[in-house]
Amino acid sequence: MVTIGNFDGVHRGHQQVMRRLVATARERGWSSVVVTFDPHPAQVHRPGDHPGLIMGTEDKLDALEGTGVDAVLVLEYTPELAAQTTEEFVLGALVGPLGARCLVVGSDTRLGRDNTGNVDTLRALGRRHGFEVVVVDDLLDPAPEADAHAPEAVAGRRCSSTWIRSCLQAGDVRAAARLLGRNHRVRGEVVHGAARGRELGYPTANLAPDAAGFVPADGVYAGWLVDAHGTRWPTAISVGSNPTFENVPRQVEAHVLDRPEEPVEDFDLYGQEVAVEFVERLRGMVAYEGVDRLVAQMDDDVARARRILAAEA
Repeated sequence: MVTIGNFDGVHRGHQQVMRRLVATARERGWSSVVVTFDPHPAQVHRPGDHPGLIMGTEDKLDALEGTGVDAVLVLEYTPELAAQTTEEFVLGALVGPLGARCLVVGSDTRLGRDNTGNVDTLRALGRRHGFEVVVVDDLLDPAPEADAHAPEAVAGRRCSSTWIRSCLQAGDVRAAARLLGRNHRVRGEVVHGAARGRELGYPTANLAPDAAGFVPADGVYAGWLVDAHGTRWPTAISVGSNPTFENVPRQVEAHVLDRPEEPVEDFDLYGQEVAVEFVERLRGMVAYEGVDRLVAQMDDDVARARRILAAEA
């Protein structure tokens, strides 16, 4: 059994498809396979106009494998692949090489040249070529409160990657986590910065500019840093260009709040690939008149982050 899609974010709607795929495959004694793409089709068709991916390929593969599927196949998305009709793609990539006898898809599935193929197209192809199509209904967000990032601004909107990006663009990482089923994260290498945080008493791990994952709106967040060994550290996170200082590029900086039996100053993360998880936005970015006022605000940010993360832990 096979499912296919971009699965950016591997959100709760995607997870619902995976559960159906895995459960049905096990009932029939078949293998469950996920087929996805790299790069994302939008990066090929609209390289300068895509808002950015929710997660990088490594995190996407980890999340897909975590759903319990037997295998994940990543196809290189090229203009040649994009030019195939739905029938050419299904037969050439799924039914032929994988021996797919059943396709499990979401109700909004689109594929083939110019995205002209849909669920009805797949059903017609299934009748013609002898494979089954199982359609999984949309997952609707059950939250009762209105969501300012949903155009309808009401509960019951379909869970989607587009909606999650809107939440992240607004800094609403709580809403994004509700839709994802986990905290949103950005992954990257820790690089040297200007060391201003250390001078102010708040050393930070600065992520490289090419960090993978959608960086949320500028501001200060409570969250977690997951180091290369898988250890989770409570963290206060700054996203932005730091308006108190001039000529600072936009960056993600994570200040680890505690490190047992060792001063934070000796906590060397340089060169490590880490993940930074966002739990709650504390405030937006503000330019302060003088370092003393900035440090006082940072003291308050860290205290609030501790309270929030203690409650989550």
